[in-house]
Order: sequence, then structure tokens, then C-alpha cells
Amino acid sequence: MPTSSNNAFADKVVLITGGTAGIGRATAVAFARQGAKVVVSGRREIEGEESVALVGKAGGKGLFVRADVSREEDVAALVARTVEHFGRLDIAFNNAGVLERALTTDITVESYEHIFGINVRGVAFSMKHQIAAMLKTGGGSVVNNASVLGIRPYPELSLYNASKFAVIGLTKTAALEFATKGIRVNAVCPAIIETDMTAIAREDEQTRNALLLAHPVRRFGAPEEVADAVLWLSSPTSGFVTGIALPVDGGLTA
Repeated sequence: MPTSSNNAFADKVVLITGGTAGIGRATAVAFARQGAKVVVSGRREIEGEESVALVGKAGGKGLFVRADVSREEDVAALVARTVEHFGRLDIAFNNAGVLERALTTDITVESYEHIFGINVRGVAFSMKHQIAAMLKTGGGSVVNNASVLGIRPYPELSLYNASKFAVIGLTKTAALEFATKGIRVNAVCPAIIETDMTAIAREDEQTRNALLLAHPVRRFGAPEEVADAVLWLSSPTSGFVTGIALPVDGGLTA
């Protein structure tokens, strides 16, 4: 699935939200290895600078910009800073997200605002400003991080499930709106990936075993495997692909 050239993204400018760890960091490094200039964004400055250092070690040029994607003014400033520093924006990976466990009967206004503020509003306003910037330079590619739970919901995660269904809906709508403008918009839908977000579930033996059984490949994914999918969706080799929600799930949704 990944492109074969070591310089497939030479001089391309990539913006990654939620780039301070896990899938976001792995994707930043993967783009850097193929020649991209990478803007890493998140709320944690120390971790963000660590990601930028890894981008540099991988051969790319990096920049960290602190932003809270639930705030449109932060998102607008992030895109503006990207264009100011590197001159354009070609690719965006909207990876920032949060997860909270709760039954539908236990939903609170606070949890709703938190999850939807980051997972849905963050993606919506990120695309608003990213696509506007891309249109000025002839097009680009947006990849949103949804989840297999946006395809196949799981109990006790009602708000998270709903937010990821919304991300897929936003992805498909934007893909239709800008298909003739040189903008492709797709989503990746990972299952359990070995990141900090899934650590608690993976540390409990009973839960871990149940989750492993749900994955036909009988293992969890690595952040780098999601990164490979993002790079493919961002590359010319997927030029006829837009509006999809691509499972990266070890067969879970099959």
C-alpha cells in the first residue's frame, strides 16, 4: 500500500493534528522519510517538539504549532502558520481525537461537549480552513482519522461511536463537494492500535484476550501500519480514490 519512492512527498507540506504521539507521530515520521515538510500540532508542547525532532532525524523539515482543535481560532491560526512557514499546504491528516467510556444512560453534557468538540468540531473546522488553503494552490489531500467504531459500534462507547460516524459523514460530504476542485478527502478507520489511547484496554488480560479474538489476524495494529494507509491515501497512486472510509483493522469489520 505505501508508495515505493523514498521521495514520494518531496517538497510537499503536510499538516498533522494530534501529532504528539501514537498514530500521529508515526505518520509524521513516515512522511518525513519520503521528503515531506511536516507541521505537527497538538496541545502538548514537549511531546510535539519530540515529534519534530524525530521528523528531522527521518530527513524531513518539521515545525510544531500548539493548537486545540476544538477551538476554530486555533485551527485557523494553525493553517495560517503552516502556510506562512512553508508557503503552502498540500496534505492534512486530522488525527486528533479523544475517547471516553460510558453507557448511553450515563451521557453528560460535559462528556458530549468534550468528545464532539474534539472529534467532530475539530475535524469540521480543520477541513474548513485546510481545504480553503489547498484551493489556493491547486488542490490537495485530506485524510481524517475515524475508527472502525464509525462503521461498527461497540457498547458503552455511544458518544465516541457517534462522533466517528460523524467523521465519516463529514469526510464523504467534503469529498463530494470538492471532487472537481483537485481535493480528495478520505478517512482511515483503525481497529485496536498499540497506542496510549488503547493501553488500558490492552493491559487488562480478559479485555485484551476478547479484543484479540475480535481481530481475525489475532494481533493489534502498529501505528506505522495506519501511517502507511494515510500515506497511500495522500499519494498520487490513490488519485482515483476519494470519499472512502478505509478499514485498517486486521479483518475486524469483515
